[in-house]
Amino acid sequence: MSARIDLVPLQPGDRAPNVVLDAITQEGKIALDDFRGQKPVLVGLFRGLHCAFCRRHIAAQARLDPELREKGVQSLTVVNTPIERARLYFRYHPMPNLLAASDPERTSHRAFGLPNLEFTQDETNWPYKVSMAAAKDMRVDIPGELPGPMDPFAASEFLDKRDHYELTEADEQMMATGHGQLIGQFLLDRQGIVRWSFTEVPEGGRYMFAAPSPRELMSAVTQVTQ
Repeated sequence: MSARIDLVPLQPGDRAPNVVLDAITQEGKIALDDFRGQKPVLVGLFRGLHCAFCRRHIAAQARLDPELREKGVQSLTVVNTPIERARLYFRYHPMPNLLAASDPERTSHRAFGLPNLEFTQDETNWPYKVSMAAAKDMRVDIPGELPGPMDPFAASEFLDKRDHYELTEADEQMMATGHGQLIGQFLLDRQGIVRWSFTEVPEGGRYMFAAPSPRELMSAVTQVTQ
């Protein structure tokens, strides 16, 4: 499938779309419109749980949940993992008060303008296509977890072994169609307007596998809730 070249991430001032997804950590559905007019919401749009980097981003967002709640902000985690597989993961890796939703079709990512990066033999057109050579030239450094900077493929394999994470058929299906899905976090105000974002899209991949610092994120939250 060819990469869409019309997707551009929502920017501050844009109105977020309503998306309706299956809830993982509770029964029923979760809709972004549920929060409109009620409270701000931090929406984390991640790859599937097969992504070792995203598992860490999810845990980092979950750790900020108490501070977000103190500010009156709801946190919502969205993963490209089928509902039953996701529920099984969070059953064995509980995160208190985590509100999470399953989006294996990546509907929410497209709605927020996050491209699904296509890996090619020799063509790079960031953020829609990247050559395998360029991808392998990227470096990921997670002090304390990786022995040093590594290419993302080697780093992912290393972290999976560290986490004792075994890929299932459901994981492999998600990887087959969305291995290059770019991710991001979007802070919406009470009216559902984007006020801050952090995505992997800018600057030719400079922010791939990165995440905002807690200080940066909470600074944005303070501005929205003042």
